[in-house]
Amino acid sequence: MTSFIIKAHSDRKVPSSWKEDTECAFCRIISNDLPSTRVFENDKVIAILDILPLRPGHTLVIPKAHYSRLSELPPEFAAAIGEAVTKVAHALTQAMDNTALNVVCNQEYAQAVPHVHYHIIPAPSFNSPTPERSKDVDRRVPLTRREMHQREFESREELDNEEGRELADKIRAKL
Repeated sequence: MTSFIIKAHSDRKVPSSWKEDTECAFCRIISNDLPSTRVFENDKVIAILDILPLRPGHTLVIPKAHYSRLSELPPEFAAAIGEAVTKVAHALTQAMDNTALNVVCNQEYAQAVPHVHYHIIPAPSFNSPTPERSKDVDRRVPLTRREMHQREFESREELDNEEGRELADKIRAKL
């Protein structure tokens, strides 16, 4: 569902500041200069709830050292991220009561923050009808790709602090 974002970045020039970005939002979160809702942390990695989630539970797993590109990540950080992605994904599926999810890592193209990070995004839950889903149930024609992308984009809402804290507590309880 991110192909509309990817297309927008296909010919983008990568800024030279990506190598050492002193204003990197994730570095500032790691150093506690910016607020976040942390769900997991160890000596090499943090996991936080995305502030503009695609769906509730959208979590970012971030190395504590600044590397802009996944292809430049040292093995010890790659291993730590892999372990954290697995651990957080497991806790997230239990906390959300939804085992379906996507794990995504972009490099340069479609990468909004120049710091390696993985997205763990719960799939839509079809266990209970929502107003959005109820409209689709009556459709005779499947959604076009463009309609799916548009709905995905329009469904994003800023993370509410209280909801974020409650969700983070549920995820941490499953770790």
